[in-house]
Amino acid sequence: MRLTRIVAVGMAVALALSACGGGGGSGGQQGGTASGVGLEKTELLIGVVPVASSASLFIAEKRGFFKEEGLTVKTEIIQAPTAVMPKIINGSMDAFLTSYVSLLTINDSGAAKLKLFQHTMGGLPGFCAVVVAEGSPIRTVADLKGKTIAVNVLKTLGHTVVNAHLRQAGLKPDDVRFVAVPFADQLGALASGKVDAAWLAEPFLSAAKRDGAVEIVDTIGGPTEGVPIDGWGVTEQWLAEHPKTAAALHRALAKGQQIAGADRKAIDEVVPTYTQISADVAAAMRLGEFTMEADRAGVQKLADLMHGFAFIRTRPDVAQIFAPVSG
Repeated sequence: MRLTRIVAVGMAVALALSACGGGGGSGGQQGGTASGVGLEKTELLIGVVPVASSASLFIAEKRGFFKEEGLTVKTEIIQAPTAVMPKIINGSMDAFLTSYVSLLTINDSGAAKLKLFQHTMGGLPGFCAVVVAEGSPIRTVADLKGKTIAVNVLKTLGHTVVNAHLRQAGLKPDDVRFVAVPFADQLGALASGKVDAAWLAEPFLSAAKRDGAVEIVDTIGGPTEGVPIDGWGVTEQWLAEHPKTAAALHRALAKGQQIAGADRKAIDEVVPTYTQISADVAAAMRLGEFTMEADRAGVQKLADLMHGFAFIRTRPDVAQIFAPVSG
């Protein structure tokens, strides 16, 4: 089943799985066990990024879906999976929100073998953009030549989509300087002049515009139209060692994902609980598309962009990144 949710106003960042393996998670699977009997592990630590995509997990927690499966879930705020790879590899962190870019980069590096466990969000116009400070003379992508651009993490989603728009404007990636600045610190970096522009995703993009930042390019569209954002990731080893726990976790996350795709208010209710974003900004932010499956053509487009920018060494078969999970 493919559930589509296009939201006109709001926040953001996500991936997929099919019940038959390797596709897009149906969310309609049955067989939860409130007692956790038979599960290899019942207490889980999940890394979450403070963006809209994480809402499906917090909806699942609020609605009691983890408890129904016999799971106790604790969360840890992360900027990207690259920053917590030791925990992911040694199994002390069980699952994590990851952009498709991060997952593909880590797999290509050989640091770990990751699988996309459940899709969260596909990109839509308005979800992420490059902004400049109010009063900046920069007004077009071409004006960025020789300038410094902040992204939350180098060689991940922001770096990739901004490069695609630089190329469309006739610039090369080395015509600008990219620096890593956490989303929460980017407005301060803009205001102080430490950076000339910043790539922001929702809900930070809406907050920046409210404070006077000016958007110069929407980075979901044109050369990046249809690219996926992120999803829940796990390692191949974790899947092999915890098949029953994986199935239970997937059922709970898929239920949360279905609600996120159908009920905007459910997202607005949970976002302020794990971000520094106020309820009014959360309600006004733009969202990407919450679906049960990732668009495979969009995933391949993203992988091709990464390969073209030498962020990954080999062009991957994107079908191999999706995790098979039995219900």
